[in-house]
Order: sequence, then C-alpha cells, then structure tokens
Amino acid sequence: EIYRGLARPRFTPLHSITPDYARLADVVRAMELKYAPDFQRAAAVIAAEMEKLGAGKVNGVWHYGGEPVRIIVLIRIEDERRREGDYVASLLEDVGFAVERQYVTAAEVGVRVFGSDPHAGLFHVYTHREIMNYIVRDAGVYFDFHFTPRGNAVPLWQAYEPEPRFDEVAGRLARSDFSTLEERTALMAEALELALKDSARVYLVDQVSFTPYRAELDTASDLTTGAAPLFVWPHALRFKEMAGGRVNVAVPGLFVGAWNPIGGTNYQVDIQIVSAVSDNPLVLNPFTGLPMPHRIERAEVVVEEGLPVINSSSWVELSFAPEIQVPGDAWVDWDPVEQRFITVAERYPQGITARSKSVVYYPGDLFSTVRWHDGSPLSPADVVLAMILTFDRGYEESPVFDPTAKFTLEALKQAFKGVRIRSVDPLVIETYGDDIALDAEMNVVPWFPTYTAGPAAWHTVGLGIRAEAGGELAFTSYKADVLGVEWANFVAGPSLAVLARHLEEARASGYVPYEPTLGRFLTEDEVRARWSNLARWYGEKGHFLVGTGPLYLERVHPVEKIAQLKRNPDYPDPAGRWDRFSDPMIPGVEVLGSLRVVAGAAASFDVEVTFEGEPYPAGDIGEVKFLVAGARGEVVLSGSAEEAGEGLYRIVLDGDQTAKLSAGPNRLEVIVVSETVSIPSFRSFEFVSTR
Repeated sequence: EIYRGLARPRFTPLHSITPDYARLADVVRAMELKYAPDFQRAAAVIAAEMEKLGAGKVNGVWHYGGEPVRIIVLIRIEDERRREGDYVASLLEDVGFAVERQYVTAAEVGVRVFGSDPHAGLFHVYTHREIMNYIVRDAGVYFDFHFTPRGNAVPLWQAYEPEPRFDEVAGRLARSDFSTLEERTALMAEALELALKDSARVYLVDQVSFTPYRAELDTASDLTTGAAPLFVWPHALRFKEMAGGRVNVAVPGLFVGAWNPIGGTNYQVDIQIVSAVSDNPLVLNPFTGLPMPHRIERAEVVVEEGLPVINSSSWVELSFAPEIQVPGDAWVDWDPVEQRFITVAERYPQGITARSKSVVYYPGDLFSTVRWHDGSPLSPADVVLAMILTFDRGYEESPVFDPTAKFTLEALKQAFKGVRIRSVDPLVIETYGDDIALDAEMNVVPWFPTYTAGPAAWHTVGLGIRAEAGGELAFTSYKADVLGVEWANFVAGPSLAVLARHLEEARASGYVPYEPTLGRFLTEDEVRARWSNLARWYGEKGHFLVGTGPLYLERVHPVEKIAQLKRNPDYPDPAGRWDRFSDPMIPGVEVLGSLRVVAGAAASFDVEVTFEGEPYPAGDIGEVKFLVAGARGEVVLSGSAEEAGEGLYRIVLDGDQTAKLSAGPNRLEVIVVSETVSIPSFRSFEFVSTR
C-alpha cells in the first residue's frame, strides 16, 4: 500500500532480479515462509530476549534501569520511506518500545548514519534504500559487503560483529572459495539463513520503479536502474532529432558525501555523476550483468581443472590447467617503508600456485588516445598507482594507513597470488588468484585508475596522499572522524584550499608519490606537464575531479546542489557505441493446465514463453524451473520443465508427486531464466487438489 503497488515483499538479502534468486528459488521460498510477518510471534521473541537482558515492562513500555528503552528511528522524508519509517516505528511501539521518530533528508543523514560512530547512539534504525547500479551476477558478495567490516570503510560497517561461522561463510563466498557449483549452493543457502539471524539489515521490499524522461530524448536502459545505467548512460543520452543540446536532470539529492576517488561518497546520485567522468576497462552489460570490453582488447582466463566456470563471450579465451604456477617476478606484496613491491620469489622461494590466471591485453594506442580531462595523456604510472594503493593504505607503517583498508587488505591476501606487467607498451597484465567466479568474464582482472569512488590520475590522488600524510585530510569518513580532520573532498569545501596549497608545493618540487616505484614509469618532462596541466585545470574549473570519461565536470555549485557536466571533446569513442541497450528481451510467461488435480494421478501444465507476442527462442532460454506450494504455503515439489517446442515447455507431475499434495488449494510457481537478460520471469498458477 505504501508503494502503491510498485513493490514486492522481500525477506532475504537476495534481490528478486538476480540470477542467484532463480537458482535458489526453493531455498529462498522456504525462508520467506519462515520469516513471513507474524506480529504475535515477533512480540514473544522480543519479550523473551528483553527479559534475558534484565528489562521489564512498566505500563506496557519496556524499561531498563528505571528508564524507558528508547529507540531512535531516522526516517527519510523525500519518498515512500517516510510512511515506511512510520510503519516500522509503529510496530516497535506496539511491542513496547519508546520510539523517537526523527525525520531527515539525505543531506542530514549522510554523516549521522555513515560518518559517525554508531556507538554514540545517534540512531538505532534507519530506513535505508539499497540501489543496485548493475545486475549482480554473483550475489554471494552481498553477505561479505553488507554484514562484515570488510564491506565498507565507514564507521557503521567497522562496528559489525558477525558470528564466526557467518564471517567465514561470507568471506568464502566473496573470494569464491569453493570447488563445485553444489558446494557454492550449499554455502549460499547457509549464508541466507545466517544473514537473517544476524539481521544488521532487515529487508522489506524490492521496488518496481520507473524513470520518467522526455520523449524527445533517447537513452539506454538497465534492468536494475532504469533509464540511466551506470557507466553507459553518458554514452547513450542524446536528443533524437538533433546533435548536442542541454539536458536538465532532476535528482533527489546531491553532494551528500565528500567526493574523492579512494574513500568518497557512495550516495547513488553522486556516484551516477562520477561515473560519467570515469572510464572503465570493462563495462557491464545492462541486460545480463556480464562484462564487455571497453578499454581492453581481449583477455585470457586460465582456471584450475574441475572448477565450475563457463564462458559466454568471444573476447575471452577460457582454458583449464591441472596446475597454475605463479611467476617468481610477479608482485605479491608491498613494502610500505621501502615503497616497493615484493616479488613471489622473495616472499615464497619455494614457489606458489593459483586457482586462476587472468591475462588482459590493452589496445596498442591506449596511452596515445586516452587523455585525462586536464589534457594529460594516460600513463602506465596511473595504472601502477592503482596497484600500490591496493596494498599501501592497509599497512600501519604507511603514512596514509587507514584501519578500514586493513580489513580490505587482509581479505585480499586470502585470495590474491600476484600481478605481473608482462609488457608496458602495449600494456599486458597478468593477475593470479584463488578467487573464482562462475562466469569466465568475471574472472578477468583489469587494472585501471578508476577506484571505488571515482577516477584518479597519479597526480590528482597524489595531492590527497600528501594532505593525508600531513594529517590535514583523510580519504575515508571513518579516519576523518577518528582524527578530527576534514573528509577529503576534491570538488568543494575546505579541502580545496588544502589541495591547492599542496598543488603548488608539488609543482615546485616535482613531487611523485611512491617515487621509488612510480618514478620508474615517469620522465621528468611528464611530471612537469602533469602539474602544469592540473594547475591550469584548477584555475579554470575550481575543483580537482579529473577523469577520462565521455563527460567532464565543468562546474560545481554545492549550495544550490547543482553539478554541470559537459561533453569531453577528446573522448576517443564514437557517440553511438552503446546505443543497442534500449529494449531488453524480458520473457513473457503464461501457464495453462487443469484447475483440479487428483492426488495420486498424473498432471501436466504447459508453459508458454514469448517476447512481443512471438515464441521466445529456445537457444536464449537458460532453464524453466517450477515450485509447487501447498495449502499452507510450504514448498512441496520442485523441478525443471521439459522443452516441448519453440517457446513451449511442459511440467509433468507423476502420481507419486501429486500424492504429496494435501487436499485444497495449491500454487504452481514457474521461473523462466533467460540467457539474454538476467531478470528471471515468474508466473503463478493456482489449482485445487482433491482426494
């Protein structure tokens, strides 16, 4: 009712449009039934736990130590979350808590939820909205990201304390520590149950949303984000009848957090803009979630024999090997004191093996055609700095050590086995590891100077490194909060004056971050040119966000909440490169069969799968699965349908199967998984069983 029909109930961490939801439909359905709303049961569980803690009810309100137990609920006011927050707050009041409802905007909540110490008690419940920027092929990463300190650098995540088994399972799924698909399925099922017991997040709905835009515009679409797919939208947005023009985009909030590439804002709208100024070696297909080559030419993937990896793309060559030896000259670790990489031969004289090897071949003209927005050509040094920062910030000996990066580094080391630059020009990079994805394309490891929160040339991020090492700024909100310094912001606020001063000092001294390593990939002329280009850019634009993407940030108006983007005239790609992503082939499903089934007798149901009224090509169908739920909603039967013709599938239940059905209403739920789009299609068919 709150979402006016534009939502589906959700009870688990799995979004209903992910391929894993379809793979684990029977497991998820059982959990959905177990955790379905039951107020009386919830009240009884809460009462038992509160009494164990020494609390008691006074006039229907829980008290502890003579005071009411107060829960602060932060409620966003811009959308349906206002009513949603009131709904949750009312439920908490109904079970006896004193609830303080605080109505907040995106700007107000950013620091309180994601930037403050959660032990300070500034909030207890927040009506959060999880936005998927792309189709997640491997939802196993959800658990590690959403329930462990490894997931995010902000204080809230750092306070998570998952129980040991959940932490282990989440970590194993995140680094693909399994040998068979069956083993992964078992880990996923266990993680789902443990996540619901942990419940750092309680899931309420999957939204069914739409994006309004004017008819004279043309754009690509994404099955998760709608008309503005991350990284694709700036390529495809245009007017249908003319070249150029100005597009005004209304957004619910902007500049919610500080913008810096290493540990900056993760707010959806902020990231949407940052993605437009960024470039990526791979772009995710907005219909399937599979990577496509963008700044790479091709790739080779070698995995250990027996691992469940498949390949769906011609640009990737997949092969299997009984053993994968890591070369002795590959970089496997980093010395933060000497500022140099440690080789496999140094760290492991006896040698090591890996479960996977990725070889990425970049275009021969990469460094001559791709330019930073300030006019500087892309350099191998930009790529090498991305490798350095993967390690350096996680070591306490580093001048820019960040406790949050320590967790990330520890997780990386469990699977990372080495990286080697086979060739600099043309650039060819080998990466070795033990983490395995089910899709060969997802095992490709492209190194590129685009970080989790934006693009970073060695000279722009170098200013932030200088400022953090000097104790003036910090890349992450967590470290900024701990040290009591400014959260580094490359586009607005007090950070700009600090970065500008470091720019002048760096320009005068010819500063190069991590010079013992990075200096090998730079000449003095390149260094001088970089600092001159950035000084000119800052003088013209007034900010330090420099990328290589199709758009650049022309001007920032933080008070008015306006960001102005302009077309990058030096961008090397044709404007229509990604225009094909406009009409996803989502299967339509109809189920035909008898409305009455006699228990103990055979029964069959026909499933018609179509697109725009025509039979769906059989070669594009991954599988057609079904569940039969009994009168009480419990899953009684499950299986796969048989192909019976183009666009036609048949579900046959024999007498032994129908005998398991209790008399009364039953529901057949059909799940169609397409190879062309990653959203599974569902259709329910109700029938009555008799005896």
